[in-house]
Amino acid sequence: MRRVLHAGAATGREIGRVLWERVRALPSVDTIDHALVTEVLVEDGAAAGVRYFDAAGRRHEVRARSTLLATGGAGQVFSDTTNPAVATGDGIALGFHAGARLADLEFVQFHPTALNLAGAPRFLISEALRGEGARLVNVRGEPFMTRYHPSGDLAPRDVVARSIVRESEASRGPVFLTLAHLDAGYVTGRFPTIAAMCAQVGLDLARDPIPVGPAAHYMMGGVDTDGWGRTSLPGLYAAGEVACTGLHGANRLASNSLLEGLVFGARAALAMVESPQAAPLAAGRVMADDPGLMANGTDGDGHRLHAISHQPLAMASLKELMWQHAGLFRTREGLTSAVATLERAAVAAAPDTADAWRQGNLLTVARLVARAALRREESRGGHFRADFPARDDLHWKVHLVDVRGTE
Repeated sequence: MRRVLHAGAATGREIGRVLWERVRALPSVDTIDHALVTEVLVEDGAAAGVRYFDAAGRRHEVRARSTLLATGGAGQVFSDTTNPAVATGDGIALGFHAGARLADLEFVQFHPTALNLAGAPRFLISEALRGEGARLVNVRGEPFMTRYHPSGDLAPRDVVARSIVRESEASRGPVFLTLAHLDAGYVTGRFPTIAAMCAQVGLDLARDPIPVGPAAHYMMGGVDTDGWGRTSLPGLYAAGEVACTGLHGANRLASNSLLEGLVFGARAALAMVESPQAAPLAAGRVMADDPGLMANGTDGDGHRLHAISHQPLAMASLKELMWQHAGLFRTREGLTSAVATLERAAVAAAPDTADAWRQGNLLTVARLVARAALRREESRGGHFRADFPARDDLHWKVHLVDVRGTE
């Protein structure tokens, strides 16, 4: 059933454009462009504002009774992502270091169809194309998805993503998305933005096979909130991809992130004018330090991570490490190796530049994601363990919550 209301092929951009036009016309709103928040101020057990770098690299502090994290996702933790360069997980790291609960960080959605062309950006080839009849084919031009799932090209995203990798390995060649069997005028009229992006790299969306492959796309996990954007730290709120409301479960349906941002952004705004209060631990959420829920071989201390602010591991190496061991196919061996490498990279020196803070945030989020993926010994939604390929509702039908422990 058609369930998504589109604004051409740029629905999210259109929502953002309208919201920004409304906000910048409000005399009561001040905006600071190109700022990087580095710390949530915590006083007397509550959020009291933030510290940040301005565009010139100067440090500032601002006080507030209510602070909202709306920083988006963390796709830049992985080498292959559809996310912009600014999606470095800053909000998740901010919430963690401030002592707020995090939840479901093992659940990362890898979009199956990002452009996979050497030298070209990994821009998103929307799922809407397959909704309109586009087909996935192998290097021989053969449709293959029905061999992996009865819904074929419209199978769940995580299934399609893994199937593309498996088919590419089996056929020893790339996988393509083709719309050549559809009316060319309809294709370019229905998807003008994607057609224009393809044209920039020399491809005709309506005629040419478009090389595609998976890329990190969306974090289902994040800063744990209630239905009104409240976190476990009074005065701190979160909305959008940085938050984990539980709305998406272990996976996410296309376009629901836009709806979530609108609904929970508005709800957080209503809560922020009330007296600050902490969100309680919701039903179905379990603290990850419960010894009965820790993965085999761990020490029960996975939730107690050091405050990371700088690290010597090169960013490209970190991202490749996460892609290889905490990406589409995860195993205990690979995740254990990744966690060990990330732990060795961590030092406690205070950063003195915005770039150093971003790198520290990436490392913090990478460690949290890898530890969460190692802990959950089953496969569910966006989390796939090759060594535990089945879903295990008896032991793992819970949302696991992390919180920074005492050092």
